[in-house]
Amino acid sequence: MGYQTPYAPTRSELSSCIQCGLCLPHCPTFRLTGKETDSPRGRLTAMTAVLDGITGIDEVFAETISFCLGCRACEPVCPSMVPYGRALEGARAEISARQGGVSRRLRGWIMETWLGSPAIMRAVTWATALVQRTGLARIAPRRVRSGLRGLRPIAWSTPSLRGETFQPDRAPVATVGLLTGCIMGRWFPDVHQASIALLVRAGYRVVVPSGQTCCGALAAHDGAADGAARLAVRNARAFRGVDFVVANAAGCSAHLKDYRHWTPPEARGEDWQVRDITELVADAIEDGRLPRLEQGRELVALQHPCHLRNAQRIVTQPRLILEAAGYQTTSIDPACCGAAGFYSILRPDTSTRLGRDKADEIRRSGARLVASANPGCEMQLRSHLAGDYQVMHPVELYLQALSGAEEGQA
Repeated sequence: MGYQTPYAPTRSELSSCIQCGLCLPHCPTFRLTGKETDSPRGRLTAMTAVLDGITGIDEVFAETISFCLGCRACEPVCPSMVPYGRALEGARAEISARQGGVSRRLRGWIMETWLGSPAIMRAVTWATALVQRTGLARIAPRRVRSGLRGLRPIAWSTPSLRGETFQPDRAPVATVGLLTGCIMGRWFPDVHQASIALLVRAGYRVVVPSGQTCCGALAAHDGAADGAARLAVRNARAFRGVDFVVANAAGCSAHLKDYRHWTPPEARGEDWQVRDITELVADAIEDGRLPRLEQGRELVALQHPCHLRNAQRIVTQPRLILEAAGYQTTSIDPACCGAAGFYSILRPDTSTRLGRDKADEIRRSGARLVASANPGCEMQLRSHLAGDYQVMHPVELYLQALSGAEEGQA
């Protein structure tokens, strides 16, 4: 009975919940079912029961924990500042350790070995491009077809940025290390190019360490804690010496900011600092290192990724970037879109319901252009938005507007 792994929820984490229930109306699964066990308060109670030996890690406990999206919408409204996301990952690590079936072990291997291997990801990317171009998606299982609908057009191959350095045309403001990630460099290369272009223009020296790997967020969220820790150590060592580590996927930047939980000090150093790309670009706009452009561009529906808004409390920066680029903006409900890493694969019905709700809200907004700072959210929105809707990262939209304005002045 009780917990066994070093990742388990601690007494101090769990006891900080005062059972007030302010989190309930913000929890997407509680809103769907109305069940206490499907709320953050109910899940924390279940975790405490295991800690106290009242119950064990059985199928009921596993179902209670796995139904959670991990959106962390409960955290910003919690008066006791319960670290719910960390407790959730700890509970999932315990479930994986006790109930490590074939499916769970396979997912853990994929998340560490596949996502952490550039060679395997090149092969996966090539296969995905083949499916997109040949129409093989039509005979794929329904879940696969839905996922493929959410992808941007995938190139056969993309040049690797690892080992590259990009210098500004003046004395650098700071040196930042760009996380290329497991899928961003292969499936979202334009986001990397926009990030580098804007950072260099804002005066940053950008390095792309060759020894980096997947950040480990997906592994941590799924309970593959040992694999997540190994990936974190590799990255912490690869990025030593930079002033900031910067990521342009909200899930990655949120997880990187939690590396003190996943790595020993000797691996990362005590000066470990992480920024999401939206933070650095917004700061550069406010400082005048990046320009504000004329207003009058089209309406953009701004989607707030959970791991940007809830995990990092980054709310105003994406809007500032879009409005500085001249776009009109409208925000949509910050509730989770249902992507949530592997959740859309493991629980497609719940994920689809939330994704459709989000897509319907975007349609009602009148916007045809959507901004999202997380790849999983973008893919979820694309898969549910039919017709002439575009979903792009805020830094892509800013660079697009900036390039257009400069071409018009030439």
